[in-house]
Amino acid sequence: MGNMDIFNLLSLLGGLCLFLFGMNVMGQSLERRAGNKLRTLLEKMTGSVMTGFLTGLGFTAVIQSSSATTVMVVGFVNSGIMTLRQGINVIMGANVGTTITSWLLSLGGISSDNVFVRLLKPTSFTPVLALIGIIFIMFCKDSRKKDVGTILLGFATLMFGMDAMSSSVSVLKDIPEFTNLFIMFENPILGLLAGFVLTAIIQSSSASVGILQALAATGAVTYGAAIPIIMGQNIGTCATAMISSVGANKNAKCAAVVHLMFNVIGATIQLVLLCIIKAAFAPALLGEAATMYGIAVVHTIFNVLCTAMLIPFGGQLEKLAVRLVPGDKDSQKTVELDERLLATPSLALQQSRSVATEMATISVRAMHNALLSFTEYTSELAQSVRNDEDTCDRYEDILGTYLVRLSAQKMGEPETEEATELLKSIGDFERISDHAVNVLRSAEELRDKKLTLSDNARRELETFSRAINDILDLSLRAFEKNDIALASEIEPLEQVIDKLKEQMRTRHILRMQQGNCSIEVGFVWSDMLTDLERTSDHCSNVAGCIIDTAQHNLNLHETLNLTKTKDADFKEKYERYAEIYRLPAPIEIGDSPAEA
Repeated sequence: MGNMDIFNLLSLLGGLCLFLFGMNVMGQSLERRAGNKLRTLLEKMTGSVMTGFLTGLGFTAVIQSSSATTVMVVGFVNSGIMTLRQGINVIMGANVGTTITSWLLSLGGISSDNVFVRLLKPTSFTPVLALIGIIFIMFCKDSRKKDVGTILLGFATLMFGMDAMSSSVSVLKDIPEFTNLFIMFENPILGLLAGFVLTAIIQSSSASVGILQALAATGAVTYGAAIPIIMGQNIGTCATAMISSVGANKNAKCAAVVHLMFNVIGATIQLVLLCIIKAAFAPALLGEAATMYGIAVVHTIFNVLCTAMLIPFGGQLEKLAVRLVPGDKDSQKTVELDERLLATPSLALQQSRSVATEMATISVRAMHNALLSFTEYTSELAQSVRNDEDTCDRYEDILGTYLVRLSAQKMGEPETEEATELLKSIGDFERISDHAVNVLRSAEELRDKKLTLSDNARRELETFSRAINDILDLSLRAFEKNDIALASEIEPLEQVIDKLKEQMRTRHILRMQQGNCSIEVGFVWSDMLTDLERTSDHCSNVAGCIIDTAQHNLNLHETLNLTKTKDADFKEKYERYAEIYRLPAPIEIGDSPAEA
């Protein structure tokens, strides 16, 4: 090889690196920006085949990577956001959506003397996109505009890389060894293996089809060689999803296996058809040189035919995958936050909120049962409170670690605020479960020591418990729905609970002075009141976090103080709650001392 050949090789490597880098950067930015929209799409998604298919197609067309979509689907199924059946529909859509990239790249093959046609050629308009992109990145502070700039610059880099590859390989058409290589790939099995290996290595069928299009610019790649290579590329793209499913639950592994089966079965059927057509008819087309446009057409036809053939058999593929994949079908019930979704913060946050809501529900249930233990104590009820507290501890550890790791990702301002809100709120819900165990211990101490509350104390506790149960339910609903209106109801009720606690403490002291309550009961009473009042404080914190996030203000205490002083309805809400939770008047006659 002469010096010229070496420089061509260097140019090819440089072009390939720019192409892969541009595709990666553009894909990540598109994923980050589209992730917010995808959350809404997923919420609206039903179990219908067409809805899932179109979602997969649309999202893959946007982020330019079926591998990324499939990895996300594995993550969704693993975390319970999506059922296995929904996941299969999305995967099938992703296979068609990935063909968009090859059509964009085929624009590089446009050749004409017409000015308007030449403007469609990427080398004509990508410099403008690159200029806009770099202006957005360097001079805009808004994260969304910076992402748009990165997308434009990534696309420009991808196209420059494609042009560099096409230019550097143009001299290869005169080298017999290169031409013979593609004659060898006309053997369907060898072509399929070549496509599979290339795609499995670079983990992107879009990128490997782009490389094939660049090589096709030499005129050395025939349709007879290109078709099997494209089939192999579609199987190779499954490698990413299979790797990502390692360590996931059974349903997530099934999603990855379905993706593999879908592409292997589709490629096998079409490979057999190709061999039959080749042997029976020997069409002249197979011997013709493939163009960039022609490869885009073949890639699209292959994926559309695969989907058309196999989408009616989605249910059968699901059943087969469930049989093939070992493991317990119910393994998804364990708390798990999927690391695959960290790359798309909006989706990771959706998953985190879902798990945090589950944690909040368990925490509130623990306190409800702890209060119930004063009147309906059983060993099973007591154990359920302790189990719920242990579960909340575990949830907080898992969620806290995940959210801290998520915060290290590049996120927009809304995502950062939501992550902060969740981190603060899970701490409050965990503390509520701790207080639930303390309240249970108070109930157990009364029971074990055979202590009884006076009639007045019991009636007061009923009123106080009602207020605590209501503020807990209110906080849970506000957190679950992320509802500011519900959150604004919590602080007035918390103020009423504070007042109730002081009133109950004062009444308790009077009962002790009158000999209607023992010192021993008094200690239990005081501890219990403190735990319940602190529970309402944590509910207030949760409400404050919800309001903070909505107002883009992370100063919790400032928000709560402003709510009390500036909210016109605060006084009205406070008075309404004060009336609802008014302590009953003390009974003077028949108020018997507590027994020790």
